[in-house]
Amino acid sequence: MDNKIFGFLGLAMRAGKLDIGEQRVKERIKDKKAELVILSDDASLNTKKKITDMCNFRDIRLIVLSDRYTLGKSVGREFAVVLSVSYSGFSKRIEELFDEE
Repeated sequence: MDNKIFGFLGLAMRAGKLDIGEQRVKERIKDKKAELVILSDDASLNTKKKITDMCNFRDIRLIVLSDRYTLGKSVGREFAVVLSVSYSGFSKRIEELFDEE
């Protein structure tokens, strides 16, 4: 399951439909451009609370997945704590794969 999700994250990154980093993700959430937010399991409690509260307030699906190094590797970075997907096609497929497990 995870390999397919990570493959879609890499594809979304190459398509330019993925934002990485707390500040950019917060901007996408505020602008209502984030379709899906993915948070690493090892994010700090402060980051988890901020991102979770913002997603709940704006009714954006939040998925907690893997660790920062695995997420980062899937998008060509050393690590990634929080990601947002801004295209509904990618976000729906990632949600489907996540829900299958």
